[in-house]
Amino acid sequence: MATHALPGAATQPLIEVSGLNHYYGPPPGGHLVLENVDLTLYQNEVVGLLGRSGSGKSTLLRTIAGLIRPRTGEVRRIASQDCAEPSVAMVFQTFALFPWLTVQENVELGLEAQKVPADERRTRALAAIDLIGLDGFENAYPKELSGGMRQRVGLARALVVNPSLLLMDEPFSALDVLTAETLRTDLLDLWSEGRMPIKSILIVTHNIEEAVQMCDRILVFSSNPGRVVAEIKVEIPRPRDRLDPPFRALVDDIYARMTAKQPSSQTARDGVFPGTGIAMVFPHVSTNTLAGLIEEVDGTPFNGQASMADLADSLNLEIDDLFPMAETLQLLRFAELRGAELVLTPSARRYAGAEVDARKAMFGEALLAHVPLAQHIRRILDERTSHKAPARRFRDELEDHMSEDFADETLKTVTNWGRYAEIFTYHEDDDQFSLDDPQ
Repeated sequence: MATHALPGAATQPLIEVSGLNHYYGPPPGGHLVLENVDLTLYQNEVVGLLGRSGSGKSTLLRTIAGLIRPRTGEVRRIASQDCAEPSVAMVFQTFALFPWLTVQENVELGLEAQKVPADERRTRALAAIDLIGLDGFENAYPKELSGGMRQRVGLARALVVNPSLLLMDEPFSALDVLTAETLRTDLLDLWSEGRMPIKSILIVTHNIEEAVQMCDRILVFSSNPGRVVAEIKVEIPRPRDRLDPPFRALVDDIYARMTAKQPSSQTARDGVFPGTGIAMVFPHVSTNTLAGLIEEVDGTPFNGQASMADLADSLNLEIDDLFPMAETLQLLRFAELRGAELVLTPSARRYAGAEVDARKAMFGEALLAHVPLAQHIRRILDERTSHKAPARRFRDELEDHMSEDFADETLKTVTNWGRYAEIFTYHEDDDQFSLDDPQ
């Protein structure tokens, strides 16, 4: 039986991306999503695009698929002796099946678009359905299938057109943990045994363990805008055991890379809090989740210091959830990020053991000391004789530095933090802040 080459043996280029820049919004401005992206995909390798949501990974995938035309740059498909101009097929996160079509009819769609004769369509579709483990469900409708089975249909639909490159956009993120693991393992088995008619796989993920489990090479993306900031070769033999020391060491190394501070020249564009002063952009992170993370790290078995990978496993969190929480604690001086370790500060450990009112007071002190927007709202309220100010005033100020959506999310986040800490109040009926004699 044919098998794919081991990591490091991929030498024949399949796709070349050079100088790729993409904006959302009308030229000449717009929001820069991808900046100067260069990468080469080779035959006989699985490559992961790893980064947070909003880092442009899916935009890059759609650009390679030909679904998006970049503002500048080029995507070249490179022919070779054993591969004419490479073709691509894509598996989406949300299944994207037509509910009124059967499994077989959904799988045949791509072939029908290529005007493949009906008999050949049927033969190829049934072979693909059998390959991905859904033999017997050819006449079922999507509503009759579980999430994992529906994603298998999406995989069969992609494979049946015999693509050179399989593009996968977070294909397991909509599935429960056990189903995702089963499908991931089955896909790797098909790849390793050479049973799929493809030359290479490119997968978008924000799950670090998934990237190490599946990929021969991982491209780490920064955000705001998306750039390739690291390329990591995974030289661990397959099958890979998540508990093996080399696997855990590589996971920790990637966590450390992704939480490392960027050079000062890039601080305004990278990280979870781009900008300075009130121009910091805050994601939605609730005080309850922050308190829960402090309590988790403070307790047994961590006792104040935990690796990010262990926290992700313990709390079943992915990087889009865990990173903003950890970095918010760092901003508030409740924690430090030391490589791949989250270490609570003494104030955080006092917070973990404190009563509710004391926790609120400590959180309020941290807000007023380290969050410029909270300082700004409180100062305006203190200065006015009415001790009131319209929220629109602060939104307008934020929109001078960021998009309307980021401004709205940032103000909502800081508003919730300030109300919890009782440093100000907010009245939704008249969209107004007030002091109301906070304690």
